[in-house]
Amino acid sequence: MVDELHEECGVIGIYNGENVGRNVAMGLYALQHRGQESAGIALANGEKIRVRKSMGLVSALLREYNVDELEGFAGIGHVRYSTTGSSTLSNAQPILVSCKWGSIALVHNGNLTNAPELREEMEEAGHIFQTTSDSEILLHEIARTQAPNLGEAIKKAVSKLTGCFCLIFLTKDTMYVARDGYAFRPLSIARLGNSWCIASETCAFDLLGANYVRDIQPGELLTINKDGLHSEQFIEKGRLAHCIFEYIYFARPDSKIFEQSCDKVRRKMGKRLARECPVKADIVIPVPDSSTTAALGYAQESGIKFEIGLLRNHYVGRTFIDPTQNVRAQKVRLKFNPIEGVLKNKKVCVVDDSIVRGTTLKILSKMLRDAGATEVHIRIASPPVAHPCFFGMDFPNAGDLAAGSMTPEEIAKMLGVESLGYLSIQGVKECTGEPQAYCAACFDGEYPEYIGKDASKNRCG
Repeated sequence: MVDELHEECGVIGIYNGENVGRNVAMGLYALQHRGQESAGIALANGEKIRVRKSMGLVSALLREYNVDELEGFAGIGHVRYSTTGSSTLSNAQPILVSCKWGSIALVHNGNLTNAPELREEMEEAGHIFQTTSDSEILLHEIARTQAPNLGEAIKKAVSKLTGCFCLIFLTKDTMYVARDGYAFRPLSIARLGNSWCIASETCAFDLLGANYVRDIQPGELLTINKDGLHSEQFIEKGRLAHCIFEYIYFARPDSKIFEQSCDKVRRKMGKRLARECPVKADIVIPVPDSSTTAALGYAQESGIKFEIGLLRNHYVGRTFIDPTQNVRAQKVRLKFNPIEGVLKNKKVCVVDDSIVRGTTLKILSKMLRDAGATEVHIRIASPPVAHPCFFGMDFPNAGDLAAGSMTPEEIAKMLGVESLGYLSIQGVKECTGEPQAYCAACFDGEYPEYIGKDASKNRCG
């Protein structure tokens, strides 16, 4: 029973330049927080494409393969957490196929909401699948599309998709980049000398020393080859639906997300939370690490002293699934340790980014009391998560979400704390500066896009 949100995936592409394989791998290190199940790299050398992938972290990939031995002038990379498809090496990306257009490698961040219907149709027509990933469905769609060239085939195939996608295709001599019309997930482009770099987050550019140019536009298809970069609009949706949880939890605070500083938006959320849900406390502490920036904002606005009251063990995975509550409690204790000298005889305001099932916060609250806290007040820098996501996040079903079945007062009682306060939906949207440009369906249930004829099977996870 997962009590944290899973990241979706991270993608990177580099066209032209030296040490492309090494640079793609370095970029994946910067995106590691977006997926820890598998990692992979594909490199094109003008004649063929070579793929190397493994289960686990980027470090496991580099222990298994020497990417410096792979020659290539262009490369793509992927770190994965499975939103659809099981966690197996066959589902790890990049996916490499051969069709009438030649060899094509693909990396994908997102979730295709009509994938089950497309897969059923294709299987009835005789298609054979090697994976359970929705990304392979797209490659089948491209292969069967009637078009004069691969670029047109990609446009036609991708136009049939619903849901969320950031795609990078690599052939032996060309790179294609496509983003869905709602721009659910972040995707940006940068320059590194004579190279073009594409990445899910700009923190990858910082590591490589690349200069951010702009975001890939909603519904944009980029073609990058020896003739340069060509851009065209192939999808129009009439509105934006950026995932607001990128700011709340997923993205690194040092990234520019949807053309804004993630750190600044998170601080605004913490400050707004302090105004909407004040508390009389001696100290403000975050649940590290994703809540630290919001907690700083809360402390700055409230005037309450900011402290580090919980120490996080970074050598324990960010997520876990365990069969019993006792094992889960042990894992929480492995992951966090309270600092008694900070907490003893203090009224503590704990800032966290979200509540999923609430079991982790319940254990943490008891740990804080055992360390000497006289009062524990929980403040959440997002609204109650009451609805599942269908666009690239791994949320439980609505019935398993704490806010889906309990009031804030009931949740506070379950957590064993003096008070619980959430940031409002209006508040979290206004912190972005463009309230109308964001998807908040996990809070309000207003889905901007088709979620599939069988949502219970098509939801993320």
